[in-house]
Amino acid sequence: MPQTNLSAIFRRSARTIAKTALIAIAAAGFFLTSDIALPQAAFAYPFWAQQTAPATPREATGRIVCANCHLGAKPTQVEVPQSVLPDTVFEAIVKVPYDTSVQQVVGDGSKGGLNVGAVVMLPEGFKIAPADRIPEEMKEKVGDLYFQPYSETQENIVLVGPVPGEQYKELVFPVLSPNPATDKSVHYGKYQIYVGGNRGRGQVYPTGEKSNNTVYNASVAGTISKIAQPEAGGYEVTIQPAEGAAVVDTIPAGPELIVSEGQTVAAGELLTNNPNVGGFGQKDVEIVLQSADRVKGLMAFVALTMLAQIMLVLKKKQVEKVQAAEMNF
Repeated sequence: MPQTNLSAIFRRSARTIAKTALIAIAAAGFFLTSDIALPQAAFAYPFWAQQTAPATPREATGRIVCANCHLGAKPTQVEVPQSVLPDTVFEAIVKVPYDTSVQQVVGDGSKGGLNVGAVVMLPEGFKIAPADRIPEEMKEKVGDLYFQPYSETQENIVLVGPVPGEQYKELVFPVLSPNPATDKSVHYGKYQIYVGGNRGRGQVYPTGEKSNNTVYNASVAGTISKIAQPEAGGYEVTIQPAEGAAVVDTIPAGPELIVSEGQTVAAGELLTNNPNVGGFGQKDVEIVLQSADRVKGLMAFVALTMLAQIMLVLKKKQVEKVQAAEMNF
């Protein structure tokens, strides 16, 4: 009898294990299938900006948070119209210039081309135009750029990149202006647009860790007793301080070592060169949401003013003729 119960328990356990295995296999297959059918976007530094500042990418000081990780300073240029009419599509062009002959250090330590990206903070109510509103000529300028909203509730803040810098030296944003007639929260007037442009990889991750695209310093003062090169790449620099145990500073593949064995270094002294050739820059521009009725009124005012001036000149000429006739008489 006990043997029969034991056999039944084993059979039930086997069935339970088999069911659990089938459920696990089905779940794994479901997730793999969903990833293939609906692949997720590959997040890069725009996503890191969202991690660093989830509410807004612009700090209270006016600095855009991308500068926290991209430490090099580079210029960024922006071109927008001086004024736009309601419910119209216009171009906001962000230029991220850099020397295309230089190459950056990529993740595995090798050299590659620079990527570029941008964040554009449009005024409230402005947003990226839907595809059916963008003219064909503008679509050619935009290319295959993907515009990612900063959050589900902030369509006016847009991220682009990283994209190949050689292909996208200018990033064209097709922007749709709001219509105060239908959106009472928007008013005619002058607005600010905040733009940040980046080229190349960052030097610091949002977690505070260094990337391999920055300089590395000696953690302690002492003498370099050994420099090893692991198979994975990079260096392991052993520093022997005057007192205490030796310290090993690990340097990833990418930066070039500028010290040698037997050399004495101070705490914080550079061990490598600075491989960064990119950088970040930001620019603020103004744009006016102009009313068509105001433009028509201005044109009418100018026309009336010009007509009045012409009439005054004609009247003056008439008076001069009358005065000349009276003098001759």
